[in-house]
Amino acid sequence: MISGLFLEDTPFMQVFVAWGQAVQATYAVLDTGFSGDLQVTPQMAEELGLEVIGVTEVKIASGEVVQVPVALAMASMEREIQTIEVLIAESMPLMGISFLTKFSYKALVDCKHRTVTLEK
Repeated sequence: MISGLFLEDTPFMQVFVAWGQAVQATYAVLDTGFSGDLQVTPQMAEELGLEVIGVTEVKIASGEVVQVPVALAMASMEREIQTIEVLIAESMPLMGISFLTKFSYKALVDCKHRTVTLEK
């Protein structure tokens, strides 16, 4: 089981992302409205040396459809490693439903007690 944290009313989870020899730990918003794996900032993508492999259309919260660069990376959670698709956007890092599915996690968000956990 992995515990996250709430900042104000937003649940965050820590994730380790790697590509080549670079590794970063970051906190990402647990976003159940995001169907992808992970979204990172352009700065983080550059620091990891991620290579853009394509562009995808994404519908953002405002309803607007935008083009977003996509790269591959490795993610680690509880000593398990998976290849993930990373969207690169000027926004907070996001962890989506596809990420949880790849690692077979169930997300438990308790807003009353302000706790967030991932469990197998």
